[in-house]
Amino acid sequence: MPADEIAWSGPDEHGISTAVLGKADASSLRGHRLRRALAPRAPDPEVWPGAWRRLAAQWLKGATSADTRLQWEALLRKAGAEGANTALALYENLLAHGQIEAEETRDRGGWKLKRLRFTDPAALRRGLGLPEPDADLRAWLQRRDTLDYADADLAAAAHDLDTCAPRTALGRADLLDALARWRRDRPTAATRRDFSLFARGDTKAIGDADWTWLEERLDLAADGIVAHAPLLLVRASFACSTLAGRVELGALPGFIGLPPTAVAAITGIEPAPRRWRLVENRTVFDRLAAKLSADEALLWLPGYPPGWWSKAVRHLLRLAPAPAGIACDPDPDGIAIAMLAGSLWQECGLSWAPDQMDADALERLPAKRELSVRDLALLDRLERDTLPPALVALAAAMRSSGRKGEQEGLF
Repeated sequence: MPADEIAWSGPDEHGISTAVLGKADASSLRGHRLRRALAPRAPDPEVWPGAWRRLAAQWLKGATSADTRLQWEALLRKAGAEGANTALALYENLLAHGQIEAEETRDRGGWKLKRLRFTDPAALRRGLGLPEPDADLRAWLQRRDTLDYADADLAAAAHDLDTCAPRTALGRADLLDALARWRRDRPTAATRRDFSLFARGDTKAIGDADWTWLEERLDLAADGIVAHAPLLLVRASFACSTLAGRVELGALPGFIGLPPTAVAAITGIEPAPRRWRLVENRTVFDRLAAKLSADEALLWLPGYPPGWWSKAVRHLLRLAPAPAGIACDPDPDGIAIAMLAGSLWQECGLSWAPDQMDADALERLPAKRELSVRDLALLDRLERDTLPPALVALAAAMRSSGRKGEQEGLF
């Protein structure tokens, strides 16, 4: 029934007016009526108990406009069994102040509250200091038009923000802005906490979900942003010369970790290794480091090569050129990682070959796992490239068997 056709009674002793809806008599079991205070008064949420404020905030989330009607049973469930009295007290206060309109039906037990409508939910939200339900969306729609990055990776990440919730998108847009400034003003390496302080004024203000989102779309290591200072893990018997002196790596019984600045300081390597060996799996790296031949050098390949790692390895290859054997997991990602690492040797005019990455290696594994949809899509892409014969055979074996493996079982 249109609002201007509703006939309201005069206020009762509590200031509440009533309107009977339809043709049914108010005393019949088909009775249907509305109740509200026609002279609304602004409540003072500042003096409300905390439980009232919290519950009102929950109720108002669903009141997107003054036309929204909310089921009373659903509102009671939000209060919980222990909050039923709180819900009733809050309801009576809102009704007395004209902030809600109650819709009731009559049954054998009398009048029963079915639904209610906030008469001015926006004003009540302001009084409680709550944002409008679509405030984040409106803010994001305005903000997205201002995102303009010269760097292609930042522009692509900004495009992906439409898949996030509006509030999340706003926060991540701020991080992209900060990263653009970081690239301009802070090119040196730093930890995640340094970037968090730079971006948000607090070393712990960026949560795990946001870090994961950033890492999936951007090469943070290339921007000098790492969880901790990156280390190139190496086991070798050669000596490294620097302007400050000479370091005998062979004098150490195990592998060492060199930060990128230490690698960059190396000016000479002697004797050059006969072969570089690269291993993706950290457990396998530890095993091989304990029994490495004196004429070989072993590097840990931390998954898809980050920018700092590739830069450090290029520097070592200029000083000590030698072919490489690259061992990654016999799975689609392992092939992709091996190809990226091998490209560093190709850039230097050096040869490389897969190590324990062929069809026989996959067959020897005691345990294997099924290929995922993502694995199959990656295989499709890899098989369009020019792969070494061993990797061609490995890809074919994975596709025919539907299985992949991990390299621990091969070393």
